[in-house]
Amino acid sequence: MYIRILKLEESQDDSLFLWGARQVGKSTLLETLFPGIQYYDLLKSEEFERFFRRPALLREELMQMGRQDLVIIDEIQKVPQLLDEVHWLITNRNIRFILCGSSARKLIRYGANLLGGRALRTVMYPLVSAEIQDFKLMRAINNGMIPRHYTIENPQRRLQAYIGDYLNEEIRAEALSRDLSSFTRFMEIAAQCSGEMIVYNNIAQDCGVSANTVREYFNILEQTMIGYLIPGFSSTTKRRAILAPKFYYFDVGIVNYLLKRKNIEQGTDAFGHAFEHLLMQEIIAYLGYSLSDKKLSYWRTSSGYEVDCIIGQGDVAIEFKSCDEVRSRNTKGLKAFKEEYPQAKAIVVSMDRYRRHLNDIEVIPVLEFLADLWDGKII
Repeated sequence: MYIRILKLEESQDDSLFLWGARQVGKSTLLETLFPGIQYYDLLKSEEFERFFRRPALLREELMQMGRQDLVIIDEIQKVPQLLDEVHWLITNRNIRFILCGSSARKLIRYGANLLGGRALRTVMYPLVSAEIQDFKLMRAINNGMIPRHYTIENPQRRLQAYIGDYLNEEIRAEALSRDLSSFTRFMEIAAQCSGEMIVYNNIAQDCGVSANTVREYFNILEQTMIGYLIPGFSSTTKRRAILAPKFYYFDVGIVNYLLKRKNIEQGTDAFGHAFEHLLMQEIIAYLGYSLSDKKLSYWRTSSGYEVDCIIGQGDVAIEFKSCDEVRSRNTKGLKAFKEEYPQAKAIVVSMDRYRRHLNDIEVIPVLEFLADLWDGKII
C-alpha cells in the first residue's frame, strides 16, 4: 500500500472532478480515503445500463436515501447525462460529489454539463518516488510507475494488456479514431519521438495519414491523459528559440513497451532516454500536486543550444544527463540560457555520486534531486 501525495480529504467543501489515466490508483485512493461512502461505479455493467437508460435515477435514489454529505461516481465520462442530475443535487441539496474518470474528452465532445465551476479539477498521476518507501531507480526506469507495473519483475504482459485496454475502451468504444490501425501505428511513432520535438508532417508520412490527423491524435492522447505536449520556451532575445512542442507519454513504462525496450541498463542510449522521461514525469506530477502556477517548457535555439526543462519564466533550468560524471561540455545549454536569465537556478541531474558545483551550475545526483524536488527545494 502506498501513501499517495494527493490529499482529496482536504477539499471538504468542494466537489471535485478527479481525472487520471487508467490504473494510476484513483479508485483505490477513493476507497481508502472514503470507506462507506455512497459509491457508484459505472464500469459495472448493471450500473452503467440503468443510469444510461434513466439518469434521473441518481436524483431519485439520493433523495430517498436522506442526507448524503459526499457521493462518488467513478468513470463519470461513460454517462455524461448524469452531470445534469449532479448539478441539480449540488445546487439544491448541497451534496458534495467526487466525479472520477480517465478522460474529460467525451464530456467535452458531447457538450456535457461541466457544472459551471461548481467542481474543482484535480489530476492524479502514476506513482512518484516520494510515495515509495524503498524507491528503486532502475525498477522505475524499466517498469514505469503505474502501481501494478512498478511492483513486479516483468511487467510486459500487463503493459500489453494496458495498451490493449486503452485502444479498445478509450479509442474504439468512444469512436475517437475511425482507423484503429493507423492510431496504433501513431502510438508507436509517438513513442519513438518521446522527448523530441514534434514535426507533424514527418510523423504523418510515417503513419500514412495527414498532418491534421496527427495533430488530432496528439490531442486525443492529451485529453485521455496518456501524454503531454511540452511547449518551447520563447522568452529569450539573444538567440532565436524553436517553438515546436515536445511530447512525453504519461509513464515511461508505456514507452518501453511500445519501443520493445527491455532490461534497460545504465550507459545505454535507452537508459539516457528513459532517465530523462522519468524525471520529466516526476516534475510534471510535482507541479500538478503542488498546484503551482509555474509553466513547464523546454528551450532550444536555432543554433542548437538546448535545455531539457525550464520552469516558470526562467526561474529554474534543468538538464538531465545520465552519465556518472558531468563535464563542462555537458553544460553548454545551461550556460547559454544563463546568459539571458542570469538569476535562473541552473541544475544538472545526473548519476554522479556526490553533489557539487560546476562553475555556476549545480550538479545533483538523481536520488538527491528527487528528494529535494518533493521537499520543495527545487521549485
